[in-house]
Amino acid sequence: MANELDGRKAAFLIANEGVEQVELTTPWAAVLAAGGTPLLLAPEVGNAQAFNHLDKADTFPVDQVVGAAYADDYDLLVLPGGVASPDQLRLVPEAVQFVRAMFEAGKPAAVICHGPWTVVEAGLVRGRTLTSWPSLRTDIRNAGGTWVDSEVQVCRSGPNVLITSRNHGDLPAFCRTLVEEAARQYQSA
Repeated sequence: MANELDGRKAAFLIANEGVEQVELTTPWAAVLAAGGTPLLLAPEVGNAQAFNHLDKADTFPVDQVVGAAYADDYDLLVLPGGVASPDQLRLVPEAVQFVRAMFEAGKPAAVICHGPWTVVEAGLVRGRTLTSWPSLRTDIRNAGGTWVDSEVQVCRSGPNVLITSRNHGDLPAFCRTLVEEAARQYQSA
């Protein structure tokens, strides 16, 4: 099963500070194990500072500035959580536009924890069913989405597949579903 994603490029979009490390590194490893190519996108060049909840963790090199990224160059979008990273991303117009462009291009998206804030900001929640960290429930409902409390939620809407999970405890199901759904979409293309 090491080639399910067959070299497909996954854009991991985070802010330069505040991503929850395990919600970045675990899906990253799943994409690699499935034969995909994960790339780190952020608003600024240099490194991105990850956190283990409120404590600084490792830094990761940014592969591309989101303002210079094109949806056509990527096959999958991953929005890791943590509170700070998604909160910052929704204030970066280039990040919001990139998320919107990935959805408009019909690329699958996998979003965990507080990651849906960026999807809400991009205006892409209306009519979709998703899960998240519980504190986003009202934001998702106010944006026209349906919030559910489940380990993983898959929402198909037109050409889009949106995979969401609540928190790092859901990572095994999130990663398995991310790879399965992305591989399914590529097989049908």
